[in-house]
Amino acid sequence: MPDLPEIPSIPLLASPLPPAPAIALPTAAAHPEQLLSDVASLPTLPGVYRYFDAQGGVLYVGKANNLKKRVSSYFQKNHGGTRIGHMVSKIARLETTVVRSEAEALLLENNLIKTLNPKYNILFRDDKSYPYLKISAPGLAPVSGKPGADQFPRVSYYRGAVEKKHHYFGPYPSAWAVKEAILLMQKVFRLRTCEDPVFNNRSRPCLLYQIKRCSAPCVGHTTVADYAQDQANAERFLHGDAQQVMKALEDRMMAHADRLEFEQAAELRNQVAALSNVLHQQSVDNVADRDVDILAVKVSGGRACVNLAMVRGGRHLGDRPYFPVQVPDDSGLDVEDDGLPEESSPELTDDRSAAPKVLKRSVESQVLDAFVAQHYLNVPVPPSLVVSAPVDKGLLQALTAQTGIRVGAVHQPREQRRVWLEMAQTNAGLQLARLLAEEGSQQARTRALSEALDVMPDSLDELRIECFDISHTAGESTQASCVVFHHHKMQNAEYRRYKINDITPGDDYAAMRQVLLRRYGKLSEALAQAKQSGATPPGTGRMPDLVLVDGGRGQVSMARAVFEQLGLELALIVGVEKGEGRRIGLEELVFADGRDKVYLGKDSAALMLVAQIRDEAHRFAITGMRAARARVRMDGGRLEEIPGIGPKRRARLLQRFGGVRGVAMASADDIASVEGISPALAEEIYRALH
Repeated sequence: MPDLPEIPSIPLLASPLPPAPAIALPTAAAHPEQLLSDVASLPTLPGVYRYFDAQGGVLYVGKANNLKKRVSSYFQKNHGGTRIGHMVSKIARLETTVVRSEAEALLLENNLIKTLNPKYNILFRDDKSYPYLKISAPGLAPVSGKPGADQFPRVSYYRGAVEKKHHYFGPYPSAWAVKEAILLMQKVFRLRTCEDPVFNNRSRPCLLYQIKRCSAPCVGHTTVADYAQDQANAERFLHGDAQQVMKALEDRMMAHADRLEFEQAAELRNQVAALSNVLHQQSVDNVADRDVDILAVKVSGGRACVNLAMVRGGRHLGDRPYFPVQVPDDSGLDVEDDGLPEESSPELTDDRSAAPKVLKRSVESQVLDAFVAQHYLNVPVPPSLVVSAPVDKGLLQALTAQTGIRVGAVHQPREQRRVWLEMAQTNAGLQLARLLAEEGSQQARTRALSEALDVMPDSLDELRIECFDISHTAGESTQASCVVFHHHKMQNAEYRRYKINDITPGDDYAAMRQVLLRRYGKLSEALAQAKQSGATPPGTGRMPDLVLVDGGRGQVSMARAVFEQLGLELALIVGVEKGEGRRIGLEELVFADGRDKVYLGKDSAALMLVAQIRDEAHRFAITGMRAARARVRMDGGRLEEIPGIGPKRRARLLQRFGGVRGVAMASADDIASVEGISPALAEEIYRALH
């Protein structure tokens, strides 16, 4: 995507317009006077606005043709208990950026949504890049000797930034789709998939040649010219020119037959048969569309699913579901509303059976608009979109201006497009039903745990659990982990590892004390200051509703001592004690506030959730410990990073002790016996490795 032009942010207090009189707002008492004054002094220009809460967190990012009218609409009526009402009640500050057009506002809005992750926007979080099929570029012909790997381009799976010199096809919705395409390139065109070092060192054909999946260019069973012809046909096929490729192969086959070259004609006959079979199986021989994305949206149970199906080169490659974090309600503030009805019409399409209609933007259309705007920021947009709900015409125009490709959307398709859309709608419904079933099960577990432990947050969705575990190998490379459960699922981005130092190796109690002090020390101070001043400083975190520690009475007693020292509530601490024989399902819960131990039962939904969180903390701790241990054993804890250790002293240490593991096992006196290592430096090395 081309970089957006740098758009200056206009300070609200430096607005060129004279300040307007304060507007009478029903919720004025709930908002700072400065905020209301800023709203009243907004310019009547297009731009992007951002709402912030009292802690500085971003609540919402929106765009407007008329900033003053749009932003004022949030404060001029009571939105009740809707999602917008909850958001408006939290607004403490706003910022705006004036732009030159609606298209710039659309692009800037969705760039900010992707980078700021505002809580109340329809946000599609997907950090995975799409895979591509890559055909490497041919190299220069060698001066002498047999052709090398560079002369025979390789077909491979690829994910990452593309390079101009190679040829990329896609993107594909999944790795499976790419691998299917590679298998097709092997079956029909017999292109190589081996790495260059393998190619350059082959002395006889591999198994792929025996099963007719490769033409064995590594040992000279095909010429550079013939392989280049197969590569060109493969690329034309991937671009959608299947029938032209078929005709070219048939012409070559007949030419060989006329020259009585029956072996070559038979090879081409087999290739034509394989390609014909592929075209028949995938039903792409009568499809006019080359590159199309099919977008179907389904909304149910307060959740939404956008199912994206991809057609590339006339072939349906599969689909991929996306689930927004937020789903809009019917308050009407999620769409641009300047007092005029919005148009939704088939844009740039051959299917003109439906006349343009004037209608209010539906929830499905809002979700689809958000997906299109965010998804195609980083992914090439095809010229045709087939959609299950109308897409905003201004958004399509912005995509056209951004990409230079005339983008059209078909809302009510016919023929093959309708078949594709119906498939996508069916898959969207199935994926959403699966998600609701999984979330229902997870929410039931959260509710069961909340009731079993008498933990009642304001909202069950806000229940936050943090779990700690300690891992080491006989005291070596001690690591502590903290994993977070929030919004009914594990929050991987909030996981933390702590390297434990300055304790007796193997002392799990001291390790637990250290990690709890480091985790909650500063937070307890901030909460104490907030209690005295009556205001919470910006950026202050929140205490979890429950703190799980992997261990019995000993670990819980240590956690209790830390919480007493920090002045925190003891009822938050719960230990997970292994049952008889350390068997799963027999765990008991130990409390720091003096309550008796509790056994929830083997089939308890609450115990299943506790075990899930505990096991995740253990996994996260042990992987960190193993990585730290490997670093120590493989490179001696990075010997050269120790002050005073350079390449020469490092080489002497490794030579003396037979490797870095030997250095790590040596005593300080033994290390000091090495030439050039003083007793003080030996002590420093020993401490660094232990």
